[in-house]
Amino acid sequence: MRVSRSLAKTLRQDPGEAETASHRLMLRAGMMMQVGAGVYSYLPLALQSIQKIEAIIREEINAAGGQEVLMPALQPLEIWKQSGRDVAFGDNMFHLFDRREREMVIAPTHEEVITLIATSNVESYRDLPLLLYQIQTKFRDEPRPRAGLLRGREFTMKDAYSFDTDEEALDVTYQRMRIAYRNIFRRCGLPTLEVEADSGAIGGKDSHEFIMPADSGEDTVLVCPTGDYAANSERAISVIFPAPESPEGELTLLETPGVKTIADLVASMGISEAQTLKAVFYAADNAIVLVTIRGDIDVNEVKLKNLLGVRDLRLATADEARSAGLTPGSTSPIGLTSIKRIGDPSIEQGNNFVAGANQDNKHYKNVNYPRDFEVDTIAPIGTSKAGDGCPNCGAFLDEVRGIEVGHVFKLGTFFTRTFGGDYLDDEGKLNPMVMGCYGIGVTRVLAAAIEQNHDDKGILYPAPIAPFQVHLVALNADKEEVSAAADETYAQLLALGYDVLFDDRLGESAGVKFNDADLLGLPVRVVISPRNLKNGVVEIKRRRAAESTQVPAAELSAAVAEALAKDEN
Repeated sequence: MRVSRSLAKTLRQDPGEAETASHRLMLRAGMMMQVGAGVYSYLPLALQSIQKIEAIIREEINAAGGQEVLMPALQPLEIWKQSGRDVAFGDNMFHLFDRREREMVIAPTHEEVITLIATSNVESYRDLPLLLYQIQTKFRDEPRPRAGLLRGREFTMKDAYSFDTDEEALDVTYQRMRIAYRNIFRRCGLPTLEVEADSGAIGGKDSHEFIMPADSGEDTVLVCPTGDYAANSERAISVIFPAPESPEGELTLLETPGVKTIADLVASMGISEAQTLKAVFYAADNAIVLVTIRGDIDVNEVKLKNLLGVRDLRLATADEARSAGLTPGSTSPIGLTSIKRIGDPSIEQGNNFVAGANQDNKHYKNVNYPRDFEVDTIAPIGTSKAGDGCPNCGAFLDEVRGIEVGHVFKLGTFFTRTFGGDYLDDEGKLNPMVMGCYGIGVTRVLAAAIEQNHDDKGILYPAPIAPFQVHLVALNADKEEVSAAADETYAQLLALGYDVLFDDRLGESAGVKFNDADLLGLPVRVVISPRNLKNGVVEIKRRRAAESTQVPAAELSAAVAEALAKDEN
């Protein structure tokens, strides 16, 4: 493509609305244009990158046995009511009415429709396993769309769905898809962490996310430095180190005027957070639940919600807490029997804690479990953090920020039981098909790649997903000899099969062209200039290299191939 004929223009200044590196650089590079909050048009440079990512995905999913389909974005609300996920997705789903006042939705995902497809086409075990996928636009009404393509309301996604005879067969498909995902991200030139994860609103059993490390990422991953363990913080478990212990003391009531928080307790009594118990009250589907956890550990609300099996979980208000017999600012599990009580295992890691007394301005010291209070359930509902112990080897866990670009999980039989997705086994009995689900945020992969690969000058594209492999720059392009040589070089590179962006602009300075080349970040830059022509050479520079090199014009093809190979390895 010739720059003089290209649609978009680069910007000299950073756009004011850009929040992250990818958002800023994609707007500056003329890769996309915002139409509305979280809604973008993809211009040629972005679209060509997206198409390369899609091609890699198709090759690997096809190799894993996938068949590509295309499902409708517009769907009747009835099928979402049938699955109950109209409630699960809530306000994140777009709703509309057709001219006959039938309520429709614009799909955020496609489990319902794909199950209907499988149900209509699978008759017996001979039709299984089945792996279907699509690459299609998804719509989610994000409350706070931000960061360009990292969290938009309209985005491109590859979603695949597997159907198997039983859990053992699903596990074979699931492991095959994990391998396919590793291949996809490796071929894209993008390092990822494969981590244990929570399945979210879609539900499911085993679940793994593929996280691209990036400081701007919204996900927190806990990683064992030995490579023994990696999990999203929503799912992670860890070894909690015991608090200091001493001989059990007598339960004693203390006057604590004005002390309302763990921080207040620590400051007023000169103790550590690990020597306190924190009582947190929640409204779980409108029932009040009291959680007791050690004061140095935060409640992981994802784990708590999964444990309780509720649709809605939120912190209870002070009035709701009082109506349940609790005292905000001095809440305690001691003496409570009328509400559901959850304890984290950390309440057993230490003793002689300080905790609320359920009386205003009063606390207890020397609180010990189970001597002084009871809970209905003890389960790990704490938030793991860096410095905790690895659950497998005990090493201190590290914390990594990252961006989720892929997610695989086992769905089981929820959808097939809901929609009658049965098959006849080899004994002639009906059984529900067992499902798996596998997603990749295609447009998010592009944005995450830029978050992971940029410097203060611009983008540093991984070669496999760069919109063009070679950036050909003609300096003093108004000179006939430069124009002729650059045109010849352009034709030569195209004939060799390279994707080439040719900066043939007249009247632009070398500085402007080089700055644009750095901003766009294509893997290899080739420069044709009067000086180079006089010396019979071309100048080649890898975007990731500090210096350029000069090679004889006759060796251009080999030099470009060598430069690209360095970026692909």
